[in-house]
Amino acid sequence: VSAKSYDFDAAGNETSTDFARMLGIVRRHGYAGFVGIEYEGERMSERDGIMATKRLLERVRDRLVAI
Repeated sequence: VSAKSYDFDAAGNETSTDFARMLGIVRRHGYAGFVGIEYEGERMSERDGIMATKRLLERVRDRLVAI
């Protein structure tokens, strides 16, 4: 599974993909492995974009685990 991001809003959410919805689908189908991260935006450095995506994935994961 790969998480691709392009841009983030002020709250740290990806602006073009609903990560909570996508990860919910992946989880419902039993996937529990690694998620690769790709940042293809232009407003951040590649490293900063990857780290922003990682934080978003962790936040969404934590919310899904709590459900």
